[in-house]
Amino acid sequence: MSLPAGIDPSVPPSDPGCGDCDAVGGWWFHLRRCAQCGHIGCCDDSPAKHATAHAQSTGHPIIRSFEPGEAWFWNFDTSELYESGPDLAPPLSHPEDQPTPGPAGRVPANWMSALG
Repeated sequence: MSLPAGIDPSVPPSDPGCGDCDAVGGWWFHLRRCAQCGHIGCCDDSPAKHATAHAQSTGHPIIRSFEPGEAWFWNFDTSELYESGPDLAPPLSHPEDQPTPGPAGRVPANWMSALG
């Protein structure tokens, strides 16, 4: 069986959180993992929407949830949701002790009003 274009199961995740948010002192709501290169970005409900920005800038079409207990994939090219897919290199989610939203210490008290 061949894998769909845009998925490389051998590549581990880039970070335990959104590295783009970390670089600027930002925060995220949920995390997404690029299924092609392992880049971890924040979801579209997060203020910066780094996962979508990564897909648009690189052409990498498929993300997987990087939340504990979630295994769904999203294809930006086709706008299709897949409830499951191939196994990717571990870890499959951010650390379970990492809060959502996160990271600890950077989430504003009024975070719910900042969600997109």
